[in-house]
Amino acid sequence: MIYPEILILRHGETEWNREGRFQGGFDSPLTENGRAQAVAMGELLLSCGVSTETHDFWTSPQGRAIETARLALAPIGATARHEPLLSEIGMGEWCGRSRAEIAEKWPGPADETYIEMYARAPGGEPFDRLWERVGAVLQQVKRPTVIVTHGFTSRFLRTRAMGLGLDDLDRLPGGQGVIFRIRNGEHEKLTE
Repeated sequence: MIYPEILILRHGETEWNREGRFQGGFDSPLTENGRAQAVAMGELLLSCGVSTETHDFWTSPQGRAIETARLALAPIGATARHEPLLSEIGMGEWCGRSRAEIAEKWPGPADETYIEMYARAPGGEPFDRLWERVGAVLQQVKRPTVIVTHGFTSRFLRTRAMGLGLDDLDRLPGGQGVIFRIRNGEHEKLTE
C-alpha cells in the first residue's frame, strides 16, 4: 500500500541518549543539543512546505517526544495530537540502564546486532506487538502526516510503511536530528 506523505521525526537527543542509557517507557529531558535538533527539524519541515492546512500532526505521549514536537511545530503554529501507539518499545528490565550495565549483567553474543539485542530485553515488549502497534498507526493515516516518535518505533513504522517485513528492520537508516520522509512509496532521509 502507498500511504500519503509521512514525515517521521525522532525526538531530539536526551540526557540518557548522551549517557548511553535505554529509555523505553521511561523519560529523560532533552539536552541543549536535542532542543537545537528539534528547532532545526522544524525549519526543515517549513522548507518542505508543511503547514496546518496540508498535514496532520501526531506525537508519542512521552515527554521527550512531546517537547520535540512542541519545539519543531512552533514555527508552523501546529500542535500534535498525542497517540499512545507511537510510544517507544518497552525495554523491560533494561529501562534506565546503561549499555555497560546491560553488557555486564545480560551479556550477548559478540556479533549481536542492535536489533537482536533489543529483542532479548528481559520483560521487554515483543517485536510482534510493536509491529501491530505501528500497523494500527498506519491505518489511521488518511492525509499527509508529521509523526514525532522514538528510534525503534520509527524504524518499525518506516519499515512497515515501506511494505517490508520484520526481517528487514536493519534496511533503513536511523539517526537523530533528521526527518525521514515516506512519499510515493520511496524512503528518504532529510537533513538541513
